[in-house]
Amino acid sequence: MAHLDPAPSAALPPLSAAYDDGAAPRRRPSAAGIVHLGLGNFHRAHQAVYTRAALDAAGAGGAGEAGAGDDAWGIIGVSSRSDTIPTAMKAQDLLYTVVEISPEGESFSVPGVHTDAFVGAAEPERVVASIAAAGTRIVSLTVTENGYFYSPRTGHLAVDDPAIQHDLRTPGRPTTPIGQIVRGLQERARSHGEPVTILSCDNLTDNGHHTERLVKEFAGLLPGPEAAETLAFIEDHVTFPSTMVDRIVPATTDHYRELVAHGLGYADGVPVPAEPFSMWVLEDRFAAGRPAWEAGGAVFSDEVALYEQLKVRLLNGTHSLIAYLGALCGVATISEAVSSGPIEVAARTVLREEYLPSVTAPRGVDLAAYEEQLFVRWRNTALGHRTSQVGTDGSVKLRQRVPAPALSLLDAGTMPHFLALTTAAYLACLAPLKGFDPGPHAAAMVDPARPMLARAAAESATGHDLARRVLRDHHLLGEALAGRDDFIQRTGELLDTIHRHGASAAAAEAGAAAANR
Repeated sequence: MAHLDPAPSAALPPLSAAYDDGAAPRRRPSAAGIVHLGLGNFHRAHQAVYTRAALDAAGAGGAGEAGAGDDAWGIIGVSSRSDTIPTAMKAQDLLYTVVEISPEGESFSVPGVHTDAFVGAAEPERVVASIAAAGTRIVSLTVTENGYFYSPRTGHLAVDDPAIQHDLRTPGRPTTPIGQIVRGLQERARSHGEPVTILSCDNLTDNGHHTERLVKEFAGLLPGPEAAETLAFIEDHVTFPSTMVDRIVPATTDHYRELVAHGLGYADGVPVPAEPFSMWVLEDRFAAGRPAWEAGGAVFSDEVALYEQLKVRLLNGTHSLIAYLGALCGVATISEAVSSGPIEVAARTVLREEYLPSVTAPRGVDLAAYEEQLFVRWRNTALGHRTSQVGTDGSVKLRQRVPAPALSLLDAGTMPHFLALTTAAYLACLAPLKGFDPGPHAAAMVDPARPMLARAAAESATGHDLARRVLRDHHLLGEALAGRDDFIQRTGELLDTIHRHGASAAAAEAGAAAANR
């Protein structure tokens, strides 16, 4: 995509003025029915877009869901700590542009579904009050895996985490999403008792039940009768549907601001770039109604777990391998990485031979077509989706993706060479041994396990030493894989190959071994 010179912002009208001129949809929600925790790019290019379609359908005479007026589904967006997006949105009458990016060109839309935006850390009481409001029918979340404050080792609430302890001691000023939700539910139970749905939209296995478990565990720790009262309210008045979400949404850069300025003639400080593809699969279990999200293509299904398995393993798992190999080869973007022959071969092999055997396709899904669709999406050169972004938070993500398919193959007597390569490439990026430079794209990856990984690398002389410390001693990928010395040894061997000869050589070694198994 050609670079565009920035338009002089002083000469451009703001987005809010363009909205008044009819450049954006005029139908604004009449009231807020949704509180969304995690006002990042993904939410603004995904759930908000589906909500826009629901409002449009209601305005055109489409059927709305019971529980609120058809247009009473505005969204109060709560940013965790950063004020960048809330401040910019409020300066733009709570509007922003979604820029759909493909090699064929760009298209633009303005969802216009938010009724408020603020920072939760700055106004914790307001978060609780918003969740507790009788008009709130859904509390949704995109806070990433780390935002749930659970122990990856046990799957249960991280009770000893200082943030959770703070929220248990300080009822009016919770800082974690789980604490905010429970304190809001407490207030609902006390003040009016209206039902509500808690809707996780994060990449967590069985995210509805996972969120329900954490919420109930927190509620169970409340003092005295508060615990029993809150748990009873949750049991009788709150639902936790599981969902699968899918859309590639890169970070906002000046490039996208320039696209909006030149393409639409107005200034937008926080446009959201996104691929054309979008998918949302949900269980239809809503305690107080919902928007008609199916108007935007959302699928309501009793097979959410199968869709989730498909996405987490075939898409996310393969995506991780592409990101780590790409970063180690000095490649900045996913499209560049997957266009490299050795990386594409590795990606197709791990998808077909190591992830696919553990997947059951939902009804009507053609797995061969799904694979080809994935590679078309990854090759979208216009998106500029960075390997460093996809590789971030791998310590949490890989635990969701690698163990189950790896253990299945190991138990069947087959070594999952490319799942071991995924793990080795992750360690090479995040925990390089002394003397090895993984490059700037690996260095840019953010991960909560970095301090532990750095200590383990400093204490290790070889890849096998490092793999043993991280996988066996620290249970990076869970307890079951911690006991599989064969997988740990294979990971260490491939890690040593990366350190000595590079990522491409390790991919070739994994491929040769897989061909002979």
